[in-house]
Amino acid sequence: MGKQRAGWRPDRLREQREAHGLTLEKAGERLREVAEQANLKGIPAANPQTLWQHEQGEVYPGPHYRRAYCLLYRATEPDLGFRAALPGEETSFKLTPMDDRLNGSHVLAVERAIHRIAPGSDEADHFDLQQRIIDAWKRRHTGGDPHRPVLILVGGFAGSGKTELARFFVQLTGWPLLDKDPLTRPLVERLLVALGGDANDRHTELYREKVRPVEYDCLMQSAMANIRCGISTVLTAPFISEMTDPAWMQRLSNRAGAMGVDVFPVWVLCDEESMREYIGFRSAARDAWKLQRWDEYMATIDLELRPAVPHLVVDNRLGTAVTLADQARQAMGAMYA
Repeated sequence: MGKQRAGWRPDRLREQREAHGLTLEKAGERLREVAEQANLKGIPAANPQTLWQHEQGEVYPGPHYRRAYCLLYRATEPDLGFRAALPGEETSFKLTPMDDRLNGSHVLAVERAIHRIAPGSDEADHFDLQQRIIDAWKRRHTGGDPHRPVLILVGGFAGSGKTELARFFVQLTGWPLLDKDPLTRPLVERLLVALGGDANDRHTELYREKVRPVEYDCLMQSAMANIRCGISTVLTAPFISEMTDPAWMQRLSNRAGAMGVDVFPVWVLCDEESMREYIGFRSAARDAWKLQRWDEYMATIDLELRPAVPHLVVDNRLGTAVTLADQARQAMGAMYA
């Protein structure tokens, strides 16, 4: 038997497949189709043997398999028996077919996903950001006047789901995404080597003191170039030091405010097991140190850490927010990364 997971009920996956009238072979075909539409690259085969192992509890499905199953059966992870539900978590996510837009089900799906953004501090106005994103999405289809531009900072620990959620915001709004890693990685790697370090170093003093400040400076200068033109922009990076530094955040807010731009810090919550799973799954060279010394790495992580400024939160523990984003994309017929 596979490693036992809390709340895992493999029999529910088989029940869902049979309820949809699918054989293992047909379910594999459909799963591959869904994965291709959603650009999920982690399920290259989805052969009957693999699906059978999932249903028998011999192998616990990886993160992309679970996402694809949820999309195929239009269900949540608790629905499919992958885990127990979180307190207050929606476990029934019923949608009408994607081509049925007349009843507004795609609007409801988007709003349900966006409502995962919650106030992380008393002063944070989550309704404002929720409405900005929803309005921007609607304007892409119906037209309308733009609002005051916004700068969204999506932060959190490695493997928390920042990039997936930032991409979702971008797909809704049409705003540009600036992702720290692809934007700065070539510069960071060459600079580390030039300074006598390892191109994949993300944990030594050399990286933290000499390279990281330049990396974030590149990211923020790129963001400033956008907002000077009145272009709302979504940034994604850990922002650990930045969001916990009131002075840094105040300087950013002041600069943006002088240009008529509002700043929204969004913190993504996650749990240790999910972070380790996603970090391992993406197999990035820069994560090797974390995975090889996981306990040592986690000793530097405070899962209760929150930004020291008014902020919003998206609770992605056990992948709940990413699942809702996937469901909303499916309802919109916009399954792309």
